[in-house]
Amino acid sequence: MPKEPVLELTEALIAQPSVTPADRNCQQMMMNRLEKVGFTCTPLPFGEVQNFWAERGETGPLFVFAGHTDVVPTGPLEAWESDPFTPSVRDGVLYGRGAADMKGSLAAMIVAVERFVALHPQHTGRIGFLITSDEEGPAVNGTVKVVEWLRQQGRQIDYCLVGEPSSSESLGDTIKNGRRGSLNGTLRVKGVQGHIAYPHLADNPIHRALPALTELSQIRWDEGSEYFEPTSLQISNIHAGTGATNVIPGVCEVVFNFRFSPMVTDAELRAGVEHVLKGHQLDYDLTWNLSGQPFLTPVGELVSATQAAIRQVTGVDAQLSTGGGTSDGRFIAPTGAQVIELGPLNASIHKLNEHVRVADLALLAEIYREILERLLAAADH
Repeated sequence: MPKEPVLELTEALIAQPSVTPADRNCQQMMMNRLEKVGFTCTPLPFGEVQNFWAERGETGPLFVFAGHTDVVPTGPLEAWESDPFTPSVRDGVLYGRGAADMKGSLAAMIVAVERFVALHPQHTGRIGFLITSDEEGPAVNGTVKVVEWLRQQGRQIDYCLVGEPSSSESLGDTIKNGRRGSLNGTLRVKGVQGHIAYPHLADNPIHRALPALTELSQIRWDEGSEYFEPTSLQISNIHAGTGATNVIPGVCEVVFNFRFSPMVTDAELRAGVEHVLKGHQLDYDLTWNLSGQPFLTPVGELVSATQAAIRQVTGVDAQLSTGGGTSDGRFIAPTGAQVIELGPLNASIHKLNEHVRVADLALLAEIYREILERLLAAADH
């Protein structure tokens, strides 16, 4: 019996050890399939990152599948039950690095489009693919660069489906229709190093920093909204000291992150932090790095089509969510596109023995195809 097409392609992609930013021929495999069904493919390498854009159709709304071929490192190989780059099916579950994040989604996209084009060779609108090998890494030479290239080419994305693993308990139970913003801060509180037995001759930056950090951690920055939880500040690292027990350190370094809703701006968060630090009369340096702005796609054509497709294929009523980390959707949404994320279960992503249910792969391809049916096939019926 021939192997199910989505499973077969997922296995072929997993077998490529494409640890970020490597692609290991995954994108060429995808382009070969797309060209056979009428797509024009354009490789767009930037630095050591491989990207490509593919497009089919001449006019009308542009629906784009977006995703990444790179995966995170495996961790200790001996801790895996099977080799992470040798796909293995056990009890109806496919194991391998990237199975859920997100080679299964990529395979489902390809198969969905092949089937859709076979049914609707003269479909209305355009279908695009925006694929990178830089999502799990710095995300500098990937989607953000392709989006800029698209802008220069005068192409406007109308609908974008990112294949990130969004599901929680069952396939399609959650659609990400937005993401919180991410703002990172690195704070260096300065003191005076000295002998711990003579504290009056030193100035302990840890003691100085703690009251300010406590105040920052207790601030309610906003109330959230219908789609977003309230903004959260989390301290991820605190480092100070020389390693000796009898030395008061001269510097305390604190790394923290805001996951913030659209109810507050990154400028307001920066100003709020500075206000607290100055109020505690700290001597400090503070640097910021904005990883991404929040975005939201409210209920409209794309969300409604996706919910209807999931309901038709699986019987599941999908819930909308903006939780979780950042994704490349943050680079696409500012162009004015409607953006959602839909993919397999996310429980095993980035973990040892990453996996996806084999049955879910075939269902995911059908959901993707049904979304295309609802958005691009109506005019040729």
